[in-house]
Amino acid sequence: MLPNYFIMKNILVIGAGLSASSMLRYFTRNAEKEDWQIKVVDRDAALAQSKVEGCSRAEGFSINALDPVERAPLIEWADIVISMLPARFHIDIAVDCVKFKTNLITPSYISKEMKALSAEAEAAGIIIMNEIGVDPGIDHMSAKKILDEIEDRGGKLHIFESFTGGLIAPESDDNPWNYKFTWNPRNVVLAGQGSAAKFIQEGQYKYIPYNKLFRRTEIIKIDGYGDFEGYANRDSLKYRAKYGLEDIPTIYRGTFRRKGFSKAWDTFVQIGATDDSYVLEGSKDMTKRDFINSFLPYNQHDSVELKLRHYLKIDMDDIIWDKLVWLGIFDKQKMDFTEDVTPAFFLQKILEEKWGLGSDDKDMIVMWHKFVYSINGGSFKEINSSMVAIGEDQTYTAMSNTVGLPCAICAKLIMNGSIQMKGVRLPIHKEIYEPILNELEMFDIKFKDEDIEEPVLYHEPATV
Repeated sequence: MLPNYFIMKNILVIGAGLSASSMLRYFTRNAEKEDWQIKVVDRDAALAQSKVEGCSRAEGFSINALDPVERAPLIEWADIVISMLPARFHIDIAVDCVKFKTNLITPSYISKEMKALSAEAEAAGIIIMNEIGVDPGIDHMSAKKILDEIEDRGGKLHIFESFTGGLIAPESDDNPWNYKFTWNPRNVVLAGQGSAAKFIQEGQYKYIPYNKLFRRTEIIKIDGYGDFEGYANRDSLKYRAKYGLEDIPTIYRGTFRRKGFSKAWDTFVQIGATDDSYVLEGSKDMTKRDFINSFLPYNQHDSVELKLRHYLKIDMDDIIWDKLVWLGIFDKQKMDFTEDVTPAFFLQKILEEKWGLGSDDKDMIVMWHKFVYSINGGSFKEINSSMVAIGEDQTYTAMSNTVGLPCAICAKLIMNGSIQMKGVRLPIHKEIYEPILNELEMFDIKFKDEDIEEPVLYHEPATV
């Protein structure tokens, strides 16, 4: 009798959106060799079919994945499920996977509800792998690889910093913001809201409120790609437990933008244009100019431009002004809304007109880690580790590659028996991260590690 990992395996992918494209290409290209049968389901049957077109071992069709009656037979059929649904729906899929003893992968953060399923998943003999995309995902794996290497040498971490950004590739960077939407525009507009950013610096807890977030940035230079600026993520502290760094003096995680972006973006934060908590009365009839004016003091004699400059103390020769004018926020163009909307939604629609990807544009993922450590109490040493991935086209983007390929490779490793762990897991174990990182290098997703001669110990985001 053949071992279980030599028997044909059934793969169910729920959700065929952009982030699934590279994963499905990996599955269809390897289906014959690995003896996989693949089913892709989505609300849009044509989309699901297009992602597996030409593969005799794959089919795409439409179901309501939120209906437990419709999805149950498919989950029972599968050996592994990859859920690309919005994060809030993963738990329902996970409960079914435990019931039918089917392995599960999601690229999303582990929720409290998901974590609570770990014992049941282990008892069912399955693994539920989460946070196996890019951020979270590749960030965990690449960081843990170096952290484990340092620990194996008897090292102790003093500083860990990590930044990731989804940006426009240099060859497609053609606007004064040096930015285009390469992922969900709503997430960009709402970034940093909800709570103060928190991290720890030299043993002291630090907090940056939302209204100061984009004025406290750190400048990082990536060889061959120039300067980036990073602003703090909401909660850097949760990574202490994940990485086994509970007593580390400094830990800080953030998001990359190009230098100069954050100070200009802070204009919208300060006037209240990123607020999503209320509906702007009369906004369905507003022009872009009306929208900006609605946040400014009343003065029948001054122009909207003058009021904004006075309110935020922006000089006419300030590069920020050029960015704002380029966006067209002072245009007397009425937006096409059928009902009143929130300020954040109104701003998002303005930005989508200007920050949309062109047909030939390529995106870019940039990731950077900093490790400062000592060996057996000796002098401090520093390692910088960076990764830049450029998208292929509008389908196989850098975002799709860096989210989808780790999921696909992980699925293969689970199905062929290389990963034996059970329960709810993160990709922070060597048996998981090592083969995935090694294979990612074949797709030009690889890290460059550099030893720094003079370690920089003090860290504090600068006010810009």
